[in-house]
Amino acid sequence: MTGRILLTPDCIAEGVACLAEREPRFARAHALTGDPPLRRRPEGFAELAGAILGQQVSTSAAAAMRMRMEAAGLLDPEAALLAGEEALRACGLSAAKIRYIRALAAATVDYAGLARLPDAEVVATLTALPGIGRWTAELYAMTSLGRADVLCAGDLALQEAARLLFELEVRPSERALRAMAADWSPWRGVAARLLWAYYRHAKGREGTA
Repeated sequence: MTGRILLTPDCIAEGVACLAEREPRFARAHALTGDPPLRRRPEGFAELAGAILGQQVSTSAAAAMRMRMEAAGLLDPEAALLAGEEALRACGLSAAKIRYIRALAAATVDYAGLARLPDAEVVATLTALPGIGRWTAELYAMTSLGRADVLCAGDLALQEAARLLFELEVRPSERALRAMAADWSPWRGVAARLLWAYYRHAKGREGTA
């Protein structure tokens, strides 16, 4: 069983209502941000490759690499596998990202089958591939597969948003955020979207102060 899939904004609204009833801080965040976006992305190689590009770099740097790869026709597994290292390096990829992208292209992942697996099996299948850690696997499960109860607790923006919203002295670790999020099931994926929205709101306020 795959569990609940977030298909429409109505799914987000339902999850937010449940979270806000359970935790007043989520109600406060929602009052400031409104319903967070669905953030659904396509399934497949291009999106998983994009998640790899986003590892340990800024959002703008990842977007620039993705745009260059797309322009070069390299967001296709066969093209990425056949491309020389120079072509991928010209897109801004590091040696490690080149290795991981080519390994993903060679892995012939069954993306349709992946979408039918339970959350834990999705993460286990993806993290068995070179260069894909739990953050990348959970981000793909959240955004491409729409899993309602997956939260990528290793995400620094989510950790910082939790610190701000819950008025913690320090930013929670990945382990600590997972422990906090246990009470948010089965809507941890919606909680993540609400925390991302709250993070953008908080940083926007800081920028205008």
